[in-house]
Amino acid sequence: MAKNLVDSIQMEVRSKQPCRKELDFVVPADAVKSEMDRVVQEFAGAVSIPGFRQGKAPTAMLKSRYAEEIRQELERKIVYAAFDLAGKDESLDIVTCGIEGEPKLEFDKEFKFTLGADVAPEFKLGDYKTVKVTEALDAVTEEQIDARLKTYRAMYGNYAEAEGGAKAEDILKVTYKSDFPMPEDASPSLKRQLEAESTFLWLSDPETIPGCIAALTGAEAGKEYTVKADYPADYREAALAGKTVNYTVKVEGVQRRAELSDEELAEKARVKSIEEFRDMLRKAMEQENQGKQRNAVIEKVYAALDAAVGEFELPPSVLAGEVQKEIQKMAREIVKSEEDAEKFKAGLEEHKKGAEEAAKKALRRTFILRKLAKAEGIKLEENEIDDHLREMSRYYGYKEKEFRSMLEQNGGMDDLQLDILSNKVLNHLADLATK
Repeated sequence: MAKNLVDSIQMEVRSKQPCRKELDFVVPADAVKSEMDRVVQEFAGAVSIPGFRQGKAPTAMLKSRYAEEIRQELERKIVYAAFDLAGKDESLDIVTCGIEGEPKLEFDKEFKFTLGADVAPEFKLGDYKTVKVTEALDAVTEEQIDARLKTYRAMYGNYAEAEGGAKAEDILKVTYKSDFPMPEDASPSLKRQLEAESTFLWLSDPETIPGCIAALTGAEAGKEYTVKADYPADYREAALAGKTVNYTVKVEGVQRRAELSDEELAEKARVKSIEEFRDMLRKAMEQENQGKQRNAVIEKVYAALDAAVGEFELPPSVLAGEVQKEIQKMAREIVKSEEDAEKFKAGLEEHKKGAEEAAKKALRRTFILRKLAKAEGIKLEENEIDDHLREMSRYYGYKEKEFRSMLEQNGGMDDLQLDILSNKVLNHLADLATK
């Protein structure tokens, strides 16, 4: 972007309400014309017009044939220059910014437009450097190790035929059929969901058939049962999303996991003895407790900082966006069927109140930590973002490049960077508070 365009723009700041500014811009006619000439030259080098060599078409012809495209590109360059100018004003801590109305740019004429900007709230931080907190470190007991061992014995045990009624976590061998009409173009996965012969059904979350755990707990081999399945509104098979489907399930067998012996568990863990495995667990659990202690310190530090900061206004459009995110989050957690959707709509006003409360709390925390980051000179390094992306892509099973692209497209990259910076600030403050 040409430097003289930014320098030629005049900006006036008006306060509309707390955390909201209106930035009025005026671009003189000569600056508009000068930038338009550059845009036309760019078009001349990029388009081909019969009868003229590349870049040699008359300016008047280009302006006539590509008038709207030139106008849009010229307006884009001017607005970006305005963003650049506003960003250089250190008195404006802009959080979000957007053009207001639909200003019409005309060639060779003065161009006026307004950007509406949400700015960070103004408040004073308390004397955060004097905050001191303590938090006891829980010791790992032998009883806790025993309990963890019992979990692993069951987790890695082998399944065997079981007598009597089925229990939670058992595997049932079943044949089932539903009353849902099979679509002619049903996918293999939908067909398997609607009916199957001599297949296995786990009585554990996530349920293969919604409601199967409650309906089939106590089920015995050789008997037939019915399962009423209420599929959630966001179910992966669109044909079943929000639908209620009835199943007839014949139980052919019940299998239960048998706990491993000390020797078997040691072999599974690839250690020489159960004592060695106990030592491994103790060290892992001590690290867990250290993590819990650290988190408790961080929350205590933030609570002290939050109490020292008075009430302050939040940027209106940022708050509105955060409220919408909270409502969507609530909907994902609550709405699992058409009936849930209707109940959610009926209680929408109450949900909005809860969402607004959560959004205000989250944004207050964000702006306090944001200001602390500036006060302490804490910034994100590119390698920190790359490291987090690498770990997250491995965890979710994506290629790193694909995961980054996905976050950039859905707006998740900004949230990720904010999370990393917030954690960095909180850990820095926790270090100060425990010295």
